Amino acid sequence: MSLPRPLRAGLLAAALILLTGAATPTYRYQIDAPRSSVDAKVAFLGLASKSARFPRMSGGIHLTPDRLDAIDLDVTLDARALTAGDKVTLERLRGKDFFDVERYPTIRFAGTRMTMTGQTTARVEGEITARGVTRPATLAVTFAQPPVSATGKEPIQLSAQTTINRHDFGMTAYSVVVGRKVTITINARMVPG
Repeated sequence: MSLPRPLRAGLLAAALILLTGAATPTYRYQIDAPRSSVDAKVAFLGLASKSARFPRMSGGIHLTPDRLDAIDLDVTLDARALTAGDKVTLERLRGKDFFDVERYPTIRFAGTRMTMTGQTTARVEGEITARGVTRPATLAVTFAQPPVSATGKEPIQLSAQTTINRHDFGMTAYSVVVGRKVTITINARMVPG
């Protein structure tokens, strides 16, 4: 007994989908800037620390749940909006010795590869660009929910941390009193978009 031609074609198509697996879509998320923060902390006089915050940011992430390694993360910070604990620190950070915000108004992180280290933890490799200098950086990321379960409909919450050497970006002033290592902490909410 022979099956009708349309039924054979349908069964063949279904079998091919089952054999090759249906492609999981890539979801786009945008950073929810009012509900996200980026903070930087550096040792000061070897006894205390100084902190700065970057309240204005934009960017997002492309995430494919079955190809988490192929992440596309791009976040830009507005360096001109930088805040700090006191006026003197703020002026110095915005000035030519540090971020030089008049010449370099943005700081950018572009992540291109993610390696899962647990269900909700990962390393994201990419590059940071500040003051016109680009250097490799790796973020240690913790997701509130496993990214493999992303649906493209619900927000993604994550925290991340990395440490950079400020001298690598030409910020060499006050080396005696200000530490070289800067710890950057990110708390981000990404919304579908």
